Amino acid sequence: QPGQPFVQESTQYTDMRLAAAPLAGRSRRQLHTLLVANRGEIAVRILRAAAELDVRTVAVYEPADEASLHVALAGQALAVPSYLDTHRIVSAAAEAGCDMLHPGYGFLSESAGLADACDEAGISFVGPTASTIRKLGDKVAARQLAQQLGVPTAAGSAAPCDSPAGVRAAIAGA
Repeated sequence: QPGQPFVQESTQYTDMRLAAAPLAGRSRRQLHTLLVANRGEIAVRILRAAAELDVRTVAVYEPADEASLHVALAGQALAVPSYLDTHRIVSAAAEAGCDMLHPGYGFLSESAGLADACDEAGISFVGPTASTIRKLGDKVAARQLAQQLGVPTAAGSAAPCDSPAGVRAAIAGA
């Protein structure tokens, strides 16, 4: 309607209050508070999705990002020395009473250490388990696992290539 904000219902996101706990291997329980451990557009998208689900949100930020949109959108914001300081981020989540932590994408989403730290703190990591991150973070091991499971893979090396000569040898053998 004219003069009314456009609101579109989202079917893209699952209900994090119910879905995140089983992903972390926990029993099904109600989840209420999400810490977003990222900045920029991905943090904004996660915060907006959480708001659609009536999930309380907490953002972390480096001091230089204090005026950023993700900080303004979150229900609470906590300063951290670095977005890569997993110890401080998990501590902030615990201090804020968060029961979920979303790493966004990038380094933290690929950190088995962060997933382990969340698990140790009783916080659901919104992402793969630490074990899965470890298995799939090593591209050679991930490729071998895919092959063992019968997943078709493109031609490639069976071992890491750590030099131009190694790359040439892998190409010649393909």
